[in-house]
This record gives sequence, structure tokens and C-alpha cells, in this order.
Amino acid sequence: KQQVADLIGADSREIIFTSGATESNNMAIKGVARFYKSRKKHIITTQTEHKCVLDSCRSLETEGFHVTYLPVRKNGLIDLKELEAAFQPDTSLVSVMTVNNEIGVKQPIRDIGEICRARKVFFHTDAAQAIGKIPMDVNNMKIDLMSISGHKIYGPKGVGALYVRRRPRVRLEPLQSGGGQERGLRSGTVPTPLAVGLGAACEVAQQEMEYDHKRILKLAERLVTKIMNEVPDVVMNGDREHRYPGCINLSFAYVEGESLLMALKDVALSSGSACTSASLEPSYVLRAIGTDEDLAHSSVRFGIGRFTTEEEVDYTVQKCIQHVKRLREMSPLWEMVQDGIDLKSIKWTQH
Repeated sequence: KQQVADLIGADSREIIFTSGATESNNMAIKGVARFYKSRKKHIITTQTEHKCVLDSCRSLETEGFHVTYLPVRKNGLIDLKELEAAFQPDTSLVSVMTVNNEIGVKQPIRDIGEICRARKVFFHTDAAQAIGKIPMDVNNMKIDLMSISGHKIYGPKGVGALYVRRRPRVRLEPLQSGGGQERGLRSGTVPTPLAVGLGAACEVAQQEMEYDHKRILKLAERLVTKIMNEVPDVVMNGDREHRYPGCINLSFAYVEGESLLMALKDVALSSGSACTSASLEPSYVLRAIGTDEDLAHSSVRFGIGRFTTEEEVDYTVQKCIQHVKRLREMSPLWEMVQDGIDLKSIKWTQH
């Protein structure tokens, strides 16, 4: 717990072991909402949160809570003025993720923390994609609850943590009842090997963070620059500046993301998020930033991590360029665009 706490500037007594960030998010959102429900029935979150945050909010709506789902701007960031306008006298919690799992954008967490603290509303952030990758300090950022995942920082799968602030104290109604482990907030025997693994991963992440970040930034720039120099009509989704560089989401116009994935079988990529990849709906995160449906279907997410090599990046770039060109040559839409036809102007016949 000390190793986890050190990584985020917390006290070890504020760390609760869970089975992962999904459970941590459920605990934080449902736990706070239910504990304060006699006086407060309103929660604020964003439209681009991870599925488990949105689903937790949906389930609270069936219990009579009101949830405001803030839109994001074209760059994927929330508008702080809209956040301020969304507060109600009975708002108990604001939940905004630090780094988005699909497009890598980084929300202004410190500003959000200030706004919430000034209004005495608890602030939760799903930091699964940020912990160990960018510096996080719960006091400096005024975070009251924070979700952490083990396998996102090269720890074991099946373990995570929830940071719960002691001063000002955050009270939760536990989801799981039992023998009262983890200060009664999460009963059940703590899985020692997993907890040890998470602690060790946090310690390594703290030592390597600065080095990793510089390296990943360089590789990410190499990937994006090389692809964009060779291929026209590629759009980078999400803000260029406020982001974590290891998560890159590109849309290749006139190419289906799925077809590109099939062509790049030997490279681990995804279209949309890993969690919703089973459905052919275009990503709700891309829809929220106003991406056209056809471009959303053309998107591919590249993840660059601690163990990614320059050779792997170059191989991926080369294969990507090759297959995008090949797939476009097969596309009648691409042909029409080359002939100067505006696709938006076409009336497709209805059968």
C-alpha cells in the first residue's frame, strides 16, 4: 500500500485493494452516491468516460439519482464553464477520467479538483490510463477518489486499487459485505500475490516514469509523422497538446478500421476501445467529439508502451502505409474523391 500511495502522493491508509479499475469505479461512484443519498441525488460525469463509469451512472439513474453527462469539445476536453454550470445544490460527486482510454486526451484534472473543492463536492477520477505514466498527486490535484488498475502499469491482471481521501473524509457505502477487510469498504481476503505485484509495479513505474515518458513521446512522434507524411487524409483524434503520447487514435479516411486490423494481423492494434470491440457500433468516444460516422469506422488505436521498440514502430508504420494504400485502391469512394466528387453531395438511393 505504501508503494501505491507513494506513486500518487497519498497516505497508505487511503489505499484499498480491489479487483481492478472497473470495481474501483463502481465502488467510488455507487458508494459515494448511496452514502449521501438522503441529502444529495445528483452526479456529474462526461460522455467519454470508460464504459464502467457510464454503466455505474446508468444503474444509479434507475435508483432515482440524476446524472449530468457533460459533452466534450471537438478536441475531447470538457469545457470548465459547462462543468461549473452543471452543479446543483444536491450534487454529491463529479467523476472525470484523467487520460481517455481511446483517444489519449488528458483532462484538466487540477482545475476540476479546484472547482469541486470550492463547492465541497467530492471529485473522483478514473486514472487507470494515467497512473505511472504521468505524474499524479492527489493533494495537488485535489482528488478525493481515484481508480487504479494493475495491468495498465505492467502489474498483474485482476488487481487494482481505489484511493479514498481521509481528510476531508470521504464516506462510501460498500458494494461488498463480509468480514470487514480494507476498513470495511471491501470485504474479502486480500489476494496477497496480486497486491504485492501491484505494489512492485507502482514502485518500478515511479522510477521509470520520466524515462518512459520521454521515450514513448519520441516513438509516438515518429509513428505519427511517418504515417502522415506518406498517407493523405489521416486525422488524429483528440487534442494534439493535452494528451498522453502512448495512446494514438488515427482515422484513415475511406478505409474500414476493421479491414486494416485484419491486414495487420501480426501487430496488436484495435479499432475503437478494446472493451467495446465486439460491437460494430462506431466508438461512442469518437461520436462525442463529433467525428463523422464513416471516419469513426476508419479509426485505429495504436498503443506505445515501455517495451515497444523503434523497430516495431517502423515495421507498423511501413505495413500500415502499404495496406492503407492497397485498401484505398480497392475503394470506390476513394476513386470518387480523387475525381473531385464531394461525397457529402451524393444522394445514395434507398432500397
